[in-house]
Amino acid sequence: MSKFKKKKGGDLPAISTASLPDIVFMLLFFFMVATVMRDSTLMVNNSLPAADQVQKLDKKDRVMYIYAGKPSSRYMDKYGSEARIQLNDKFAIVEEVGAFVLAERASKRQELQNVLTTALKVDGETKMGLVSDIKQELRKVNALKINYTTRIGEYTQNMD
Repeated sequence: MSKFKKKKGGDLPAISTASLPDIVFMLLFFFMVATVMRDSTLMVNNSLPAADQVQKLDKKDRVMYIYAGKPSSRYMDKYGSEARIQLNDKFAIVEEVGAFVLAERASKRQELQNVLTTALKVDGETKMGLVSDIKQELRKVNALKINYTTRIGEYTQNMD
């Protein structure tokens, strides 16, 4: 008889978990770099009107957004159902638009201050009077570059 016996079980060796922390940290780093944080929480209904001739804005860092529309159902009890203006994360009145634009300009780099575009994201059901009031306030602070944000689609005129 021989002194050495062969294993007959055929068991597989355990999987090494030594590289597991490296993989976890690599995934964590990837998602930290690739994730985009939202600038502001949308507090108004914003179903954008359709347009058939649209152009995409090239540089998003040169755009400041003004939202207008009816408050979402979450805020309707507090603010009512009348169309309102949202600047960053708060509701505002028309008279605050100029101060908002000046503050946004001041927060940008010097070379971007004169090329800022104001993007109006206005709900399709919002009355044009509110949009005109916003535009008047923008004229007062010399923010004359305005963009109307829309969705691509077939334009249909509603004659109500």
